[in-house]
Amino acid sequence: MSATLGALLRQLQPNWSISMFERLDAAAAESSDPWNNAGTGHSALCELNYSPQTADGSVDVTKAIDINERFQVSRQFWAYAVENGILGDPSRFINPIPHVSFVHGADDVQYLRKRYEALAGHPLFEGMEYIDSPDEFARRLPLMARGRDYSDPVALNWTDGGTDIDFGSLTKELLAYLGASGADIAFGHEVRNLTKQADGSWLVKVENLRTGRSRTLNAKFVFVGAGGGALPLLQKSGIKEISGFAGFPVSGQFLRCTNPALIAQHEAKVYGKAAVGAPPMSVPHLDTRVINGEAGLLFGPYAGWTPKFLKDGSNGDLFKSIRPGNLAPMLGVGLTEMSLVKYLVSELLKSYSGKVYTMEEFIPRADGRDWEIITAGQRVQIIRRKGAGGVLELGTAVIAAEDGSIAGLLGASPGASTCVTAMLDVLQRCFPREYAEWTPKLQNMVPSLGVKLSDNKSLYGEVWDWTSKTLNLTSVEHTANTVN
Repeated sequence: MSATLGALLRQLQPNWSISMFERLDAAAAESSDPWNNAGTGHSALCELNYSPQTADGSVDVTKAIDINERFQVSRQFWAYAVENGILGDPSRFINPIPHVSFVHGADDVQYLRKRYEALAGHPLFEGMEYIDSPDEFARRLPLMARGRDYSDPVALNWTDGGTDIDFGSLTKELLAYLGASGADIAFGHEVRNLTKQADGSWLVKVENLRTGRSRTLNAKFVFVGAGGGALPLLQKSGIKEISGFAGFPVSGQFLRCTNPALIAQHEAKVYGKAAVGAPPMSVPHLDTRVINGEAGLLFGPYAGWTPKFLKDGSNGDLFKSIRPGNLAPMLGVGLTEMSLVKYLVSELLKSYSGKVYTMEEFIPRADGRDWEIITAGQRVQIIRRKGAGGVLELGTAVIAAEDGSIAGLLGASPGASTCVTAMLDVLQRCFPREYAEWTPKLQNMVPSLGVKLSDNKSLYGEVWDWTSKTLNLTSVEHTANTVN
């Protein structure tokens, strides 16, 4: 998020001074690291939690359409960045890969058919296929088909136009551009405090973690893009907008395939349905990755719990974030989310063999000797005040002070996939006067700015073809199919 905002500002105001501080000694070593997330490029093509079934049996695709719209904005900015030398070879950070929704059991097969019917005719989802033929299932997903008992019916929603994204590589390239263009980027530095001045600016106290020396900078604008560490920093700022917000940390693990023969048998991102009580970021998926030009395969995540807000954080993070203003929301969520607590406890107690057994839903003949456990990135889900209590919230939220002098980002999925939309929101809210002047330049970066692509099919076709060509993504025919 911070790298994206920095790149946007450098394009819009090349004369502004920019300083960026990273507490770790490397870029994108937390949640943006490719082995710490699934890199799906959340576009709602395969994530079923964005298209829930309602009480009357219909499927609500409102959130899926909204998230896909936001992902298209990211694609456009990345294509602009490639054309203008901000980013290099696109294959280093984005590659084409089918996105697939997978269910089994008669009820879920019926749900997936309804989802297909609700989405396939939509401009942003044209090309989606519905598949419930065992033969076609086996042809497309041989690793998942081997040893499967088809007396338990299966179905797929299949979209060829998906992507795999290495957000770590993307972040590093954006930071390299910023550094080369004159920004001050300091690793191994942690922001310790934020103090508002009478003139509206901020004093930012930063500590060099290698030497222990501190320095203080004066900034007219501050953006807090610290992942799970954003909540504590925004609390230190004292802005009233952060009151009532809390965070619920969820850790996790993946099984990473170590057998090249198995990796070669699966080329798709396949998402299933979340377990009852599971947080949205714990939706199971069998996930092809492309990292440093090499294919990999992940399954997971397996949820866990730790009070840390960052993978490289402190066990005191959660407790230090408790304030009088967010205590009631936290207690309210604790009382209403017992299914989540039960789910997390069951996950914590699951053995390695139990994890492999869970994977057999996707790979019936899974062998634990072909996989290794890796620790995933930390996610801090938003708790927001609601009435006298609170609610656990999916998604990301931009928090900005009323005067626009500081903003930050909280939350998890869809996260980085919608980074450009989120940062455009920051620009509009924090620089309202400048934003009007910037609009022509922004429309050059994002041709669909201010337009819903779902309402303008011809414009969608134009930007889809442009981004697919520029980012070296395989263009797909936008025609719907069913395979029975």
